[in-house]
Amino acid sequence: MSILAAPNTAYTPADLLLLRDGDNYELVNGQLVERHMGFNAGRIGARIIGLLDPFVLQNRLGTVVNADSGYQCFPGTAGKVRRADLSFISASRLPTEAETEGHCRIHPDLVVEVVSPNDEFEDVVEKVEEWLGAGVRLAWLVSPRTRTIWVFRRDGSGILLREKDELTGEDVLPGFRCAIREIFLPPPGADTPS
Repeated sequence: MSILAAPNTAYTPADLLLLRDGDNYELVNGQLVERHMGFNAGRIGARIIGLLDPFVLQNRLGTVVNADSGYQCFPGTAGKVRRADLSFISASRLPTEAETEGHCRIHPDLVVEVVSPNDEFEDVVEKVEEWLGAGVRLAWLVSPRTRTIWVFRRDGSGILLREKDELTGEDVLPGFRCAIREIFLPPPGADTPS
């Protein structure tokens, strides 16, 4: 059974799971918030997953999760469901199989948000702050337009990284290192004249 999105309807996390296209939405204050990811943002998100996932698997650190998974882990707002463009949960905190039905109720250790052309930067920063308030230890806010990555930490510290810099997993993904420029490389052949 699918529920059709209707204006002025208060939705629940359970409703979101039943929506035919529910993975295109987040749930904030009972309202569906459509997620738009531009092609380039999706490509960059996939590139980051491609860099992180093999490292996480090889080192048995936990699991990397894509943008389709919803998190219902926000203190004081049981009805809120957010989706990170990608996330990581450490092995020591992985939910049991029974806990993975529906939305994940534990917060990830790392979230990555990639700014799409139609995103307001301030709105994405606010979302990152919600993640940190839920217990996320590390957040990467990736801006394809400026080719930069803002690193936010739960303790309130952070840093802006540019293409010449290196991104690390800090104490969340110990040993992970990646040149920022590698994340923003164009697809093969994209910069070749035709």
